[in-house]
Amino acid sequence: MGNEKLEQLLEQIRAGKLSVADGMEQLSSIQVGTPVYANLDLDRARRCGFPEVILAEGKTPEWLEGVVARLIQANQDCFATRLTSEQARRLKNLYPEADLDEIARTFLKRANKNPTTPKGMVTFLTAGTGDIPVAREAMNTAIALGVGTKLIPDVGVAGLHRLLNNLSAIKDSDAIVVVAGMDGALPSVVGGLVDCPVIAVPTSIGYGTCFGGLSALLTMLNACSANVTAVNIDAGFKAGYVAALIARKSNKQ
Repeated sequence: MGNEKLEQLLEQIRAGKLSVADGMEQLSSIQVGTPVYANLDLDRARRCGFPEVILAEGKTPEWLEGVVARLIQANQDCFATRLTSEQARRLKNLYPEADLDEIARTFLKRANKNPTTPKGMVTFLTAGTGDIPVAREAMNTAIALGVGTKLIPDVGVAGLHRLLNNLSAIKDSDAIVVVAGMDGALPSVVGGLVDCPVIAVPTSIGYGTCFGGLSALLTMLNACSANVTAVNIDAGFKAGYVAALIARKSNKQ
């Protein structure tokens, strides 16, 4: 239950239009979704500012469709990550009006057809073109949370002039997400040029001794720039979520 609906429920109780017992029953009935294969936290939007996000990985199409339907039934925004091609196809058939990004493997179905104006700005940089799918997952996560975004791809340190040419475009950011594989050097460079938090995302892009992104992760964990922090390998969702929270809080102040 979102804050608006909770306030409406409390107002009904205060006005005597709803008994305390009935109000308690309504609260208890909507806190948890009840599909036999899932235990949805339908109160997360009130506590944390955004509904539970669905990790589609490992779920059958039927399970995913059931969880999506339950969130929509609860009148909550529905955001899912790591969709397979089959899952994406079936959701698109069920909800053609939803935003489906096949590159990022994300799905967004808004509860409100007229969402609020985006607050704050998060910029997403990629070192190379191969890092774009992870960056798009991060960007779509921030969009789902109601934050303004922009993506600047392919500005890795092998051609540093490309980053420097875009400095004016990134300096108005509340947070910057930098997605890089290979040597993972880009976040530290960016961190030395800006005054906002930089969230580094290592990707599994690279040759053998990149060890599936481990080399980039270790570089990012050891970044010299003090404003750089790192998330897990290919964890675009986590980076986008945290960056969006930073942007939203910054703009509240």
